[in-house]
Amino acid sequence: MDVEAHIQQLHRDGYTVIEDFCDAATLAAIRRGLAPHMSQHRGRNDFEGFETERVYTLVARGKVFERVTEDPRVLALLDRFLQPGYLLSASQAICIYPGESAQAVHADDGFYRQKRPRPPISMSVIAAVDDFTTENGCTELIPGSHLWSDAEVAALKPADLPGLLKPMVMPAGAAIVFQATLLHRGGANRSQAPRLAFTNQYCEPWGRTQENFFLGVPQELVKSMSPRLQRLLGYDIWPPFMGHVTASHPLKTLEAGYVPPVLVDRVVEE
Repeated sequence: MDVEAHIQQLHRDGYTVIEDFCDAATLAAIRRGLAPHMSQHRGRNDFEGFETERVYTLVARGKVFERVTEDPRVLALLDRFLQPGYLLSASQAICIYPGESAQAVHADDGFYRQKRPRPPISMSVIAAVDDFTTENGCTELIPGSHLWSDAEVAALKPADLPGLLKPMVMPAGAAIVFQATLLHRGGANRSQAPRLAFTNQYCEPWGRTQENFFLGVPQELVKSMSPRLQRLLGYDIWPPFMGHVTASHPLKTLEAGYVPPVLVDRVVEE
């Protein structure tokens, strides 16, 4: 992969596309891994989408999801935008069903309150499991909007959107990587079939993650993951000591027989 070409587009437009992110075997494994979890969690509001199925904590749903989360091509791009020790912030599958309306335009790291324009505090990946078309709800984005100020974002009106939004028409297996300050949305599904995708989002090592993976991913499962993925889930220290567990490295909590120090010689008052 030409990392420098992707980096240049990320700086200029706010996004880039890895055309061959998932091969046919990976897509098939993703479908198999998702099958038991579908039809369980339709959206609860307009943003999630009342006709949209989401499978959260995707990274813990199978080995294929572990592999795509730590894909070296994605990490090579993230290394240029986020500080060492960055974290996985969110990991989910998104299936947009026929009849779903377009999502509100938003930035993925809008919940971080720092003023715009600013460097991204997180980076996002959206990978197509089905072909993305203008009819089935492909991601739509506004190129260059990662550079907008708060005032420019606030001034955006619905009437402006048709001339600004770019539909990301792309084949199954392709993935968009973008700065999380980029304005975008999930499109309306006007087709007769669902549109399946998955997204992983990564944030600065000092940022709070969207998903609490310490509680969402059992430690027995974390123990079987690669060291790189363990670090992405937060089992690491951001120097000098952010993330410690009672003054110890968090990896110690995965050791056999580990007992939290607060339980050692604990005095229980009657």
